[in-house]
Amino acid sequence: MTLQCPPELLPILREHKKLQDAERAEAGELWEDHDLLFPTRRGRPMERSEDYKMWMALLKQAGVREARLHDARHTAGTLLVEQGVHIRVVQEILGHARVTTTERYTHVAGALMQDASERMGLPSGASPESNCNQNCNYGAREDRKNPPR
Repeated sequence: MTLQCPPELLPILREHKKLQDAERAEAGELWEDHDLLFPTRRGRPMERSEDYKMWMALLKQAGVREARLHDARHTAGTLLVEQGVHIRVVQEILGHARVTTTERYTHVAGALMQDASERMGLPSGASPESNCNQNCNYGAREDRKNPPR
């Protein structure tokens, strides 16, 4: 499987690779290559407890409440849905076999609920774009160009 990477993350990953290459060189024959992105200083898999400590430190540094690392998947899925990314695309990104799993992962945010309630109040035949906020990206214009047959 190929993961899509936001362009903003690429320079950070390249810098991380340089640091990792330096650790590999410093470890010399002690380096164990497991083809990991975030190994220990000697190339071995990181202990779960160490990963957890690093995650908690990152949350604290960011000023975010404590949460499981797995909760970040829910947040990522929800943010993508809020930005108008189709649920099937979110399913692929999260690696779910079934879209129903993705639907359980994502949560409806207030902005989407507000947009839906505003749309319900539109007069029949009114254009949804005229009442669309920045979170609204569901192809209303595309649907008009290519109506279903």
